[in-house]
Amino acid sequence: MVQAYVLIQTDTGRAASVANEIREMAGVLSTEAVTGPYDVVVFAEAADVDALGQLVVTQIQPVDGIVRTLTCPVVKL
Repeated sequence: MVQAYVLIQTDTGRAASVANEIREMAGVLSTEAVTGPYDVVVFAEAADVDALGQLVVTQIQPVDGIVRTLTCPVVKL
């Protein structure tokens, strides 16, 4: 399994609605609205890197209100 944090910038005032919509998606373990340069942080899990990419590109990015995403895979050091 591959886990990643997906950092999301949203349109002004859309963080809560974006976090709530993404929270219901398969593979999403948690979502939080945050302050700072990003508005939402998603913790997601997928079978492999390709499946993670599919989750981000086909399910998360099309959510209305998202401006930009940054995917940060978790590494075990």
